[in-house]
Amino acid sequence: MLHFALSGNRPALFRLGMRVIAGWRMLSGYGYARPWLFVWAAVALGGCATARQEPADRLAESQGMERYVIAGAGFRHVIYSRARVGNRDEGLERTHIYLEGDGRPWLRRHEVALDPTGRDPFALRLMALDPENTIYVGRPCYHGLAGDAGCASWFWTHGRYSPEVVASMVAAIASILPKPPRPPVTLVGYSGGGVLATLIAARLDDVEQVITIAANLDIDAWADQQGYSPLEGSLNPTRQAALAAAIRQVHLVGDRDLRVPPTTIASFLARNPTATVKVFAGFDHRCCWTEHWPGIIEQFRPAEVTSH
Repeated sequence: MLHFALSGNRPALFRLGMRVIAGWRMLSGYGYARPWLFVWAAVALGGCATARQEPADRLAESQGMERYVIAGAGFRHVIYSRARVGNRDEGLERTHIYLEGDGRPWLRRHEVALDPTGRDPFALRLMALDPENTIYVGRPCYHGLAGDAGCASWFWTHGRYSPEVVASMVAAIASILPKPPRPPVTLVGYSGGGVLATLIAARLDDVEQVITIAANLDIDAWADQQGYSPLEGSLNPTRQAALAAAIRQVHLVGDRDLRVPPTTIASFLARNPTATVKVFAGFDHRCCWTEHWPGIIEQFRPAEVTSH
């Protein structure tokens, strides 16, 4: 019997593999199938699964980042790190934690993705342009972990910002950082990652600053504007208590963003009057954040850091 080690999305591989086997059995009954056909299909499946994870891994490797997997609270998380994290006594600078967008939770309007990982690791690309100590914390069930025990499509569709997801992200980040006293932490979230950054900031100690980029901070207004079904079971930052005034909030939006129009976060801003909003002319949901990110992130560094 042949055994193949197939990496990547296990549920997807299992279902597709079963189809290949069924087809092989059917054809063999007519005398058309050949063993090499099944071998080729199995190898192709393994290759496709590996390729799904290449963009983030390839980018991380090219930037000298370390990749590892850690446990949160009920889920595992893929980590990409380019940081030396220690406590305040060691004199280390701030740590920037990057959180990715929602990726690809749906293939089509009524077809859920078996693996929600996006094709473009946008937040990771932003992180690669940030000179600070930086850590990318993957979301539950993303980056090839969709087949983990406990993972279900609800956690990347309607429950993508659920208490379970937020609690696991908080636990994962806390386990990476040293015990208090820690260096101040900045959470940087792109799109749906900005929603999580805002929710995490209220639940994690030593958060100094939250920076969101093109984030749907009122998920009800955003779903309604886009014609999506409400994200039942997810936490809406607009319906949470305002973040503590000691946490600096910077929300970056593009005036041409049609996926998250600036008007959809009005209620969130009303609840968080101390937040800073910066509207970038000519920017949309993706353009032109990476092109200008080094200057943008420098602009919002705390004064005591920019002084040295």
